[in-house]
Order: sequence, then structure tokens, then C-alpha cells
Amino acid sequence: MKVFCFLLVCVISMAHTFAQGSFSPNADTPGTTAIHKDSSVFVNWATGCEVSRGPQDIAVDGSPLVSVGEPHFAIGMSGANGVVSLGDGGSAVLTFERPIINGSGWDFAVFENGFSNEYLELAFVEVSSDGINFFRLESTSEIQTNTQVGGFGLTNATEINNFAGKYRAQYGTPFDLEELDNIAGLDINNITHVKIIDVVGSIDPNFATYDAQGNIVNDPYPTDFPQGGFDLDAVGVIHEQPLSIEENDFAFQMFPNPTKSDLNIKIQGKHFLEILDVSGKLLLHDEFENFVTLNISFLDSGIYWVKCNESIQKLIVY
Repeated sequence: MKVFCFLLVCVISMAHTFAQGSFSPNADTPGTTAIHKDSSVFVNWATGCEVSRGPQDIAVDGSPLVSVGEPHFAIGMSGANGVVSLGDGGSAVLTFERPIINGSGWDFAVFENGFSNEYLELAFVEVSSDGINFFRLESTSEIQTNTQVGGFGLTNATEINNFAGKYRAQYGTPFDLEELDNIAGLDINNITHVKIIDVVGSIDPNFATYDAQGNIVNDPYPTDFPQGGFDLDAVGVIHEQPLSIEENDFAFQMFPNPTKSDLNIKIQGKHFLEILDVSGKLLLHDEFENFVTLNISFLDSGIYWVKCNESIQKLIVY
């Protein structure tokens, strides 16, 4: 739905000058914190997603829920599957093959599909180490609240911090778990769930959402169409828990993952290999020794299980 207004927004952007805010600039400017989807810092991607969709316009009684995309579109690498729209106040909870941990610098990044550096749809980010109790990374908005940012209005990246959607498509907004250190009920070295919550951009206090300082967040609104609100593309992992000694002893190596064509399997000795779909249906059974490269282009996009001896790993095909 954004695409049909792309040219109009671009024309407006060229004539539009922003005041400089306090935070890092857009993805094309020196000093940005944006991370491209192909960066080598990403070691994994979300492997599960559950979505609770919001309405197209929260201020309209009976407004239909947004409908574009499916939850599994947010699984795997950015740009691989399309997006899932959350709608006004909607949310998505992502899970991972291995828990995210607090490493040096950024720990994970969230991707949206904004088509320009100034058309930004925002979301809050929360994390959990038990899947029940979620804690929000503190966000800040310096966007003026006197005039509503329209449904295709523009936002200056330097005026927002710690919001998913700060950067355009293919560039992730990174987050640092160190900011949540010493919070009771949260283990920042065992983050199992990441929640993305759409910012309702209305400046009407009846429907507004607020940053950590109590400021209304003025975000493109209304977006009264099936692809309204935050459009979740992917969540990339930068730091994750390593394999335990026991797992390393018995696990096989499988790479790249996610993949869409060749899959490499490495383990010492001769072993039987199986690939199963999520229902447990056997799709491939073969024997190999030490190393094999499989062409898996016959598999549809989705999640599969790869079994070697008694070790099982999750495979993401995009």
C-alpha cells in the first residue's frame, strides 16, 4: 500500500528540510547506526513468530483488522519472505533457535520495509527471558506534537531513538541489551522472546502512545488500509548463546542457515541424514560420510527439521 505513494513522497522529500535532532541519522548518512541485512554481524534470524493484529484505524469503531502478510513472513533473513502488518497497536512475538545474549555493542536488530529514509513507521521493542514478563527498551521521540504526521507524512531519523522502524527497508535498527541490565525478572543473557508493538501515531490523547519520557509519539497516522501500521520484516541476531560442550560433542554443523539452495552438512564419520517438514513427514533420507552439500531448492519456503543420528536442528528455507 505504501508503494503507490512512493513518487509523491519522494517529491515532497526533496523539498522538505528537517531540523536536526539529538540521535543518529538515516541509513545513508555518516554516523548512522543502521545495519544492512547482508552484514556479517548477523549470526541468526528469528525462527518463530506469533502476531496479534490491530485495526486499520483504532479511532474508528468496527475498523477491520489489517490483513497483509502472514506471521511466518517475519521468520528468517530480512527480505526473504515479505512482511506481516501489525495495524494500530498490533504486536508480534518472535522466538529464536538459541537465546539472544548481551554481547559487546548491539545484540539484535529489527527490520521494517519503509521505502525511503523519511517515511518511517515505528514500533516499541520489548524482550523477555521467560516468555511471560516483557521489558521495554526505553525509546525517545523528539517529533513535534502540534501537527499530526499524516498517513504518508515524513519523519526525521535524528528525532527518534530506540524505535524499531527508524531505518528504511534492508536496514535494521539495532538494540543493546545492556540497557536493561539489573532488572528483576530479566536475564539479558537468555533472551528467548522479542516483542514488537506498533506505535499508534495519533496525537489525540484518547489513542496516543508515549515514549519513555511521557512524550506522545507522532507517527504516520491514519494508515487506514490492509497494510496499515508497522510492517515487520525480520529480526536479526547479533549475539546468541553458544552451543554447550555436550551439544558440540554430538551436534553436526549445518550451514548456511537460512538458505534457499545449497545446504552443507559436516560431522565426523558415516551417518544417516533425514529432512522432515514441521509435521514430521520425511522428505529426504540419505547416507553420507564427513561432509555433504545438498541442493534443497526443491523445498518450499518454511521451517524444516534436519536429523543426523540423534541430533536434530531447525532449518529455515527462504
